[in-house]
Amino acid sequence: MLIGLIDVDNNRFPNLALMKIASYHRKRGDVVEWYATFSHYDIVYMSKVFNFTPDFPYHINADTIVKGGTGYDIHSQLPPDIDNETPDYSIYPYIDKHTAYGFITRGCHNKCKWCVVPAKEGSIKPYRDVDEIATDGRKKLILMDNNILASQYGISQIEKIIARGYRVDFNQALDARLVTPKVALLLAHIRWLRFIRFGCDTPQQIHHCQEAMHMIDACRDSPARYLLYTIIDGDIEECYHRLSYFRNNTHVRIVAQPFRDPNVPNTIPQWQNDMARWAMRRELYASCDFKDFRPRKNFICRQYFK
Repeated sequence: MLIGLIDVDNNRFPNLALMKIASYHRKRGDVVEWYATFSHYDIVYMSKVFNFTPDFPYHINADTIVKGGTGYDIHSQLPPDIDNETPDYSIYPYIDKHTAYGFITRGCHNKCKWCVVPAKEGSIKPYRDVDEIATDGRKKLILMDNNILASQYGISQIEKIIARGYRVDFNQALDARLVTPKVALLLAHIRWLRFIRFGCDTPQQIHHCQEAMHMIDACRDSPARYLLYTIIDGDIEECYHRLSYFRNNTHVRIVAQPFRDPNVPNTIPQWQNDMARWAMRRELYASCDFKDFRPRKNFICRQYFK
């Protein structure tokens, strides 16, 4: 059979589901390739992660079309025989031979209004052993767990990560509220690929992030590098205070994202887009207060506060 793949989101982050689908079919002797407009396919798999991503706009020439991913159906899941496959990294040539992607746990017990994980996957539960992700000598691990510190299984896997010497990026962020002195000691001994990532989505989390970073750095010879994910939503004064708080900390970077209501598409206020642009541009964030930011001709952001 000829199998076609479509990564509808079409971003630079690899699609784990499509990699597992490719592995499953190639093991069965099928030919797998990215969908080409003028070819005919036995099966085309379309994966869409985000509901705000525009759908694939062209006709699909295939006997069977399979659509999956949260962007199509929040409850969609891979069949177990495909989900258990080792990803085929060859479909993304830019992934180096030392890097692997995966989950150790799935789900989350938090119910943040901007996150679909609890509705899609339920509460946190064990999913994979880290050694099942670090296959074929791949020891740089991009782990996409949503709340690994909330799981005792996850903590035991972090201990294994340290023992194995894997280099890690928990790219969905950790919950700073769960960092105890014992957890901080573990995090201090991980070989991080780049940043230690935390969520800082509420005013209260400023304190928790500060405390977690302080405990981790106290266990290290030098300060770690941190990245804080911040949702921009609601009150402009609160968001301004929270995003500005770490401007003078050279070990902290901000990733800011306006809140997208899944039920009301395309309703992001302009001030949220401007604040996200300011926070994400390092040269702006470091040198310019948001109120002094001029995103457009004849407009300065302090006008939002009148």
